[in-house]
Amino acid sequence: MIKNPADKYVPFAPFARDFSERTWPSRRITHPPVWMSTDLRDGNQALIEPMSVERKLRFFDQLVKIGFKEIEVGFPSASQTDYDFLRKLIDEKRIPDDVAIIVLTQAREDLIERTVQACAGAHQAIIHMYNACAPAFRKIVFGMSREEIRDIAVAGTKMVKAAVARHPETRWRYEYSPEVFSTTELDFALEVCNVVVDTWQPTVEDKIILNLPATIESTTPNLYADQIEWMHTHLAQRDKIVLSLHLHNDRGTAVATAELALMAGGDRVEGCLFGNGERTGNVDLVTLALNMYTQGVHPGLDFSDLEEVRRCVEDCNQIPVHPRHPYAGDLVFTAFSGSHQDAIKKGFAQQKPDAVWEVPYLPIDPADLGRNYDAVIRVNSQSGKGGVSYLLEHEQGLVLPRRLQIEFSRAIQQVTDETGREVTSKDVFEVFSREYLERETPWKLISHRITGSPKTTGQKQFSIEINVEIDGEPRHLVGHGDGAISAFVDALGFETRIMDYQEHAIGTGTDTRAASYIEMRIGDAASGFGVGIHEDIVTSSFLAILSAVNRQAAAGIVLTPKAIAA
Repeated sequence: MIKNPADKYVPFAPFARDFSERTWPSRRITHPPVWMSTDLRDGNQALIEPMSVERKLRFFDQLVKIGFKEIEVGFPSASQTDYDFLRKLIDEKRIPDDVAIIVLTQAREDLIERTVQACAGAHQAIIHMYNACAPAFRKIVFGMSREEIRDIAVAGTKMVKAAVARHPETRWRYEYSPEVFSTTELDFALEVCNVVVDTWQPTVEDKIILNLPATIESTTPNLYADQIEWMHTHLAQRDKIVLSLHLHNDRGTAVATAELALMAGGDRVEGCLFGNGERTGNVDLVTLALNMYTQGVHPGLDFSDLEEVRRCVEDCNQIPVHPRHPYAGDLVFTAFSGSHQDAIKKGFAQQKPDAVWEVPYLPIDPADLGRNYDAVIRVNSQSGKGGVSYLLEHEQGLVLPRRLQIEFSRAIQQVTDETGREVTSKDVFEVFSREYLERETPWKLISHRITGSPKTTGQKQFSIEINVEIDGEPRHLVGHGDGAISAFVDALGFETRIMDYQEHAIGTGTDTRAASYIEMRIGDAASGFGVGIHEDIVTSSFLAILSAVNRQAAAGIVLTPKAIAA
């Protein structure tokens, strides 16, 4: 890189005057624009291998299903493939009556005539003509003056008007683009657009489309918005014009540019699904539409099955959607960070079905896009207790107490640190089972029998007989207590203190099981948890106690059982 880029790159000034009367910064987007997909034209011409007819048909059907009413389908005067595809759509009546097809042409009579012939017979069609107006193009590409460029736009418009008049069976509309508008002097862009409108003679009921493209994104989004608002307020016959935006992404800010330009007076947006297009692409219509959706504005497009849309676009374009692509990527609703997982878990716990969406770190409900919650939280070495406990709750119905979440997350952390890989929900449950549910040595419960009697002064209410195995040896123990748990602990005969006990049901109806969580301290050792799951709630609590005992034994705590009763 050169030391002083100012010697080589001069900031583009879209107009010399100060546009101090701008009003767009205080506006909000309150309704969707007219959407135009150029995937089959601008997007297709940017592919290494352009789409086959079969892929274009699949893409076209997908666009119709999403809800696009204006679809640019090709450049039939420049491509026989595009011409044949367009005729196939028309002749086989594949275009719904409420959908307008759009075709691009340059301002040359032979090209215009072939373009109109390609569309003849369609229910409705839009002829989109363009010519470059920017000073760099006038000087470098064409060697023409302003007047000559303006005359091309006028002459081309007249030729389109004459050509479509010969095919009254189709409802024709007209779109004009002063190509590279974003680097064209505003006074000249205004002059050309106004004379094109005068030539076409639109009405309020049958408007002309003036498309003002950022063919090359060359400024910050606010400057393009200023350009659009200036045109919006200075165009003659504004009530007969649909002001259209065509954004490219050279600076990586096309979505922001489109949003500000809509606030500045734009009526219509042209772009591609997931941002395909020349160089860095066109504006991403999926992101733009769903940004509106998250602000409470329905975009008028249906992305309720975004997975299907993505698969179609990937197959047709032969370009994968990035896993971190907004809304559609495989990982955009996935949290690995422990603090993120904890916040998301708490958000899901409090989110009511019909309430305003308010789950931390998730700006949109994945279910609205046809996504499930399975991949929202995934666990690797960066994860914490929130993610681990969420997976157990979501997949297994286990609602771990907070201190148990902390304790168990250490076991998962050890696994992820050792392997360096992500652990799945299945992995998490396998580790949990080994750590808590499958602990049957040295103590294993075989059976128990509880008897109760009315409580009297100085007497315990419950008695219990338990049969256990200790290191494989059968033992019969007896205990007494104010409740089943205290009697069971008394039978074990350890110096034990119950620090916490919680339980809940898993499932419903006849398949319901009970999960019990107990935190115990044996002697002077640190407390630890045990977990039990069983169809019977009392048995699950006993299994949780022995789970804790066996975990303490595995940690090296010496356990001396109560004397064996007869």
